[in-house]
Amino acid sequence: MKKKSSRRRIDVNVEELDRIIEAAMREPLSEADGRTLKTAVHAMAEILVQWRNTEKTSAVLEPKAPPAAVDAPPQPERPVPSGHGRNGATAFTGANRVVVAHATLQSGDHCPECREGRVYRQKEPATLIRIVGQAPLTATVFEMERMRCNACGEVFTASPPPSAGAEKFDATAVAMIGLLKYGTGMPFNRMGRLEGQLGMPLPAATQWKLMEAAAKLIKPVLDELIRQAAQGSVMHNDDTGMRILTLARSTGDGRTGTFTTGIVSIWRELKIALYFTGWKHAGENLADVLRQRAPGLAPPIQMCDALSRNTPKLTGIEILLANCIAHGRRQFTEVAESFPDECLYVLESLGAVYGFDAETKERGLTPEERLEFHQTHSAPVMEELQQWMEAQFAEHKTEPNSGLGKAISYLLRHWTKLTLFLRQQGAPLDNNVVERALKKAILHRKNALFYKTMNGARVGDLFMSLIHTCELNKVNPFDYLTELLRHPAELTVRPAEWMPWNYRGTEAPVAAYAA
Repeated sequence: MKKKSSRRRIDVNVEELDRIIEAAMREPLSEADGRTLKTAVHAMAEILVQWRNTEKTSAVLEPKAPPAAVDAPPQPERPVPSGHGRNGATAFTGANRVVVAHATLQSGDHCPECREGRVYRQKEPATLIRIVGQAPLTATVFEMERMRCNACGEVFTASPPPSAGAEKFDATAVAMIGLLKYGTGMPFNRMGRLEGQLGMPLPAATQWKLMEAAAKLIKPVLDELIRQAAQGSVMHNDDTGMRILTLARSTGDGRTGTFTTGIVSIWRELKIALYFTGWKHAGENLADVLRQRAPGLAPPIQMCDALSRNTPKLTGIEILLANCIAHGRRQFTEVAESFPDECLYVLESLGAVYGFDAETKERGLTPEERLEFHQTHSAPVMEELQQWMEAQFAEHKTEPNSGLGKAISYLLRHWTKLTLFLRQQGAPLDNNVVERALKKAILHRKNALFYKTMNGARVGDLFMSLIHTCELNKVNPFDYLTELLRHPAELTVRPAEWMPWNYRGTEAPVAAYAA
């Protein structure tokens, strides 16, 4: 993933600027003073310019004013985007449900208003939402009465109630710690301070020991998740930098970097997210996964950016390589201010293709229908764009070494891989799904800064893989982790029956297919 560039630091001496301005009032500026003044002005101008946090065409380039139309029909109001505003009662899937019966009426009773009709229960009840706060972890202290004989000194202690359980930390507590740490990026020390403020002291060392022990119990589920991911039809992969303080390297190739690789495997409607942290690149980690692929399956589609380290080097396993259009598009957004007209044409062309792809999703087209739709609508747009880019060089309209020329060269150089969606069923347009998955690792890097050991990185990879796989398949990760920790013996024997989509007893298409 590309790291955002930071704003350069320039120290501005106000007294020196005053001296330069006063000297300019008496005589022409010297070359050195002119450079100093120019640098200071540019630095202050950069501060005033707002940084762009989106790559939408409307944000990159100002839209051209449309010509005034006579008697133009009124434009319909744009619908409010989903996810904004208040949430209805149906959105609170984790809330407790309390059914409140009517105090005086039952279904079939006479209407107390008109005295003629009868009242019947409505399908949709009236809802009232009440939200309370509580600590992430709560504890119960059982005070067992003790009796002591005044003659022999024997002490008799009351037995703990069955509700006390055998373990100090319940499965729900361990699942919550894992979700806070690896799902939301809250470091152990920060979590310990929060719990301490709420009267629930929980040292960071204790939290780590719980996570390490839990990871050993549920590791068979991760192994099965990797095996099923290897059978996917589409594989997304990419990596981001990660720091491990203590790391014993065994590659012998002089590498100094460490990374977290994100892999998202897709099979029909199911998605599997995997994380691997270490010195290996994304292509090497994907190769390790694909070695568990069943023989005889159709070649998977691999979606990544154009970096060579993202491509697995395997013998005997064929892949269909696709490159990310969003990466190519980003290069035009970076030079849009210098080449507004040319970049606007490219961005609008690619925007039309994305619009066609969104329409295929809205209409629920099958992979075959989606391919035919793109060949009918997107292929002419992409062909015209390719001809336009080739003409920029052939007719000497664009300098190949310019920013625009380099952006065009990138698209032309990888054109075959960028347009796989026009030839292969199910081929995606971009690698955004794994870019979003890597945000979980980046969040951990921003908050916790590093992993202390390779073992800590493996524990983090395990929990992130399970948590994000739940999120991709709309499964409650807290409930899932809790059930895994409550049934370690069962999942060790039959891990395929403990996937996020079938741990409650539903059938898993991927598990059945892979078996």
